[in-house]
Amino acid sequence: MISKSLIAAAGNAGVPKDPWSLEGVTYKGSPINNFGIAAEELNPRTIFFKPDGTKMYVAGTIGDDVNEYDLSIAWDVSTASYLQNFHVWGEESSPQALFFKPDGTKMYVLGSSGDDVNEYDLSTAWDVSTASYLQLFSISAQETSPNALFFKPDGTKMYVLGSSGDDVNEYDLSTAWDVTTASYLQLFSISAQETSPSGLSFKPDGTKMYIVGYITDAVNEYSLSTAWDVTTASYVQNFSIKTQETFVEGLFFKSDGTKFYIIGTTDDTVYQYDLSTAWDVSSASYSYPATRYFSVVTEDTGPFGLFFKPDGTKMYVLGSTDDDVNEYDLSTAWDITTASYLQLFSVAAQDTSPTGLFFKPDGTKMYVLGSSGDDVNEYSLSTAWDVTTASYVQLFSVATEDSNPQAVFFKPDGTKMYVAGDAGEDISEYDLSTAWNVTTASYLQNFSVASQETNVTGLFFKPDGTKMYIVGASGDDVNEYDLSTAWDVTTASYLQNFSVAIQERSPQALFFKPDGTKMYVAGTGEDAIFEYDVT
Repeated sequence: MISKSLIAAAGNAGVPKDPWSLEGVTYKGSPINNFGIAAEELNPRTIFFKPDGTKMYVAGTIGDDVNEYDLSIAWDVSTASYLQNFHVWGEESSPQALFFKPDGTKMYVLGSSGDDVNEYDLSTAWDVSTASYLQLFSISAQETSPNALFFKPDGTKMYVLGSSGDDVNEYDLSTAWDVTTASYLQLFSISAQETSPSGLSFKPDGTKMYIVGYITDAVNEYSLSTAWDVTTASYVQNFSIKTQETFVEGLFFKSDGTKFYIIGTTDDTVYQYDLSTAWDVSSASYSYPATRYFSVVTEDTGPFGLFFKPDGTKMYVLGSTDDDVNEYDLSTAWDITTASYLQLFSVAAQDTSPTGLFFKPDGTKMYVLGSSGDDVNEYSLSTAWDVTTASYVQLFSVATEDSNPQAVFFKPDGTKMYVAGDAGEDISEYDLSTAWNVTTASYLQNFSVASQETNVTGLFFKPDGTKMYIVGASGDDVNEYDLSTAWDVTTASYLQNFSVAIQERSPQALFFKPDGTKMYVAGTGEDAIFEYDVT
């Protein structure tokens, strides 16, 4: 897909930009929205940084390799670029953790297929392509599900975190950095805080220890009264990272304790956090990706419908878990980060699997599509845009056209209605003889989107009816179509798409700002609303 910048560079700088073109979509985050490593590894298990922050390393169980990245700005993961990799499958087919000697001349890979620590020499420091396997040390007597690895800075101690014992195992090395000289010493149980631990880090002086895991989705902080002696550890506090990652795998702290990084398998992404007080996790704040999203998990864990008031000061989210429409106020129009929950209206009496939501432009009518009844339910609002004043009026069945309807949309004058269906993978068009009265709807025609999406979930039209957009959960993308005849779906032709997979892997609803400069996607993977700029 050719970007607008490339078009301008080719001499077409005078061509006006179409805000409704998916060519110009950027995720509303900063500085480049996200740093995903999915292109290199779909099941990342561990993360490590060079001491000066100019290199990052990620290992995972899909590629069974160590991936090396350069950071043009030290410690800023948004500036990372992939460089090269080194396969470890000859020694380990399920790498779980990674560690480097401080000078970069040795690399250690912990694996769960061999339950051992594999040691490699690097002939060029920090260059994984120069790694060569040397030797190993088995930790199977202590742990059969090892997940994390850490060494004391002088190489005389080694620590292995595991989920079979839910503990940290401490080893002494009689020869620094030589794993074959390791001997088991003692352990510390962390089961009171985490029963599926996955990541481990220490403060460089050994007085603090940090652990992450699947159950709490939090960074747990411990103090060690005797440095590097895990038996003297005591739990202090934790910091939740659940909003960013629910399957956290790896943890790394910058050496001065002012930053930490996590990696996980939900989004195959590296997340960066700042600590205002070094080494104190309670002072942590999520700093990158600086996402433009709004979580609705407190109100509903299944957002299937999304709608905004035309001036952008209100947002409505249809939830399939509680079968209700949730209303939010936005203190800054169209900025979802300023949203605050206000109230809700239950639609459970009409449908227990609501999937689509739409409002009449003046806010006096609301329409809810459902897949339990396969119908469009019409409501009147006695106070415009106040969902608590809604009252059920009537319904229109779409079962003949689709047995699993997912989204509904109306022409601005209320004389046409469109339903996206997952059973037929198509858009069905209806005429309404009386505007906004669903009982006067009659089926006209349809348009198949199966070539682009086999699990269509969301639908939107440009206000003049010359463009149509669908979002789906099989492609995890927004597909754009041109309509040669406005509002006639049979004249639609596919143009291009935009992937939202990095932000949401189960998109369910789609909405655009009336001028086409912003796009919003709701999904059940993150139970959140994501905001994009369209320029």
